[in-house]
Amino acid sequence: MRQVLQHLEQLARLTRGKDRDSMDATLVEVLLPLLEARSVVLWEALPDEGQDRLLTRARLERGMAVPQSSAPWVPLADLPRVDDDPTRAQAWRACQTRVIAGEGEARLLVPLITESERRLLIEARLDHAPATQSVRVVEGMARIFENFINLLDSSERDTLTGLLNRKSFDDTFFKATQRDPAPADAPGEQRRCHGPYWLAVVDVDHFKSVNDRYGHLIGDEVLLLIARILRSTFRHDDRLYRFGGEEFVALVRACDAQAAAAAFERLRRNVEDYPFPQVGRITVSIGYTVVREHDTPSDAFERADRAVYLAKAEGRNAVRGFETAVQIGEPSPQRGAERDVELF
Repeated sequence: MRQVLQHLEQLARLTRGKDRDSMDATLVEVLLPLLEARSVVLWEALPDEGQDRLLTRARLERGMAVPQSSAPWVPLADLPRVDDDPTRAQAWRACQTRVIAGEGEARLLVPLITESERRLLIEARLDHAPATQSVRVVEGMARIFENFINLLDSSERDTLTGLLNRKSFDDTFFKATQRDPAPADAPGEQRRCHGPYWLAVVDVDHFKSVNDRYGHLIGDEVLLLIARILRSTFRHDDRLYRFGGEEFVALVRACDAQAAAAAFERLRRNVEDYPFPQVGRITVSIGYTVVREHDTPSDAFERADRAVYLAKAEGRNAVRGFETAVQIGEPSPQRGAERDVELF
């Protein structure tokens, strides 16, 4: 009876988290003492040009006070590859729990795949092979964890594209912009490029005519493909949103204004160069701004939104920065049917 109550308390802890980071941390905190393990890690596989990289969602070892995770400023190419460990890679591909017992050490590998096709793996290192009952308990907790991740995704993500939705914007904006900076001893490239955040509003040009001419099914396919282009253009730790209709938002980190402009120009070019089935050529207008200290999400969005309307007023298929427009005093049309021209 005592063991049952302990498991119930552990499940209560696991499902108490209200965001992904806290749930990840709680999972390893629950599993480490349950398995009497040396360490427990929750991995996530991220695609990178034909090979998968390992992101540490949460790691806890004996003697550690709190779980750790991969630093958000680490480039994808610097993360370890899934194939570097054949045993781990095999468990993931087979999508089956594996117990590997060796002399003086054992490993427990429990893969998970969420409805949004996130590929996760629980890896525990132990002094000896875990009991069958313990493995079953871990598998059960993994399924519950997977279900709660699915619930979080359904509330935070756009159902069509899988990008973050408008409802999640405020929380993820503050979480991203308040993260700790890269440490002084970080590798040079990571330290140099640890600049401010930039917020961009991305609007699909003439999207209504796509729906009118080709129908909503083709229109939805265009939005799906643009979401895919967004993912392939930006880094794994950048925040990408669909705000509804043909409006997307990107919250990215860049070294400086020049790097931010280059990143958003690359997105514009990638969309323009993509051969959309049946439709052919699609373009986007992009407005962006630097995220200032003490900015609210609505403050940053409003500036980027003004910049995107300037891009549209100049003929669309363009990238405009709010700060650049301020410096040169360009006119900015306001949203709405009747637009008065005013200077920044």
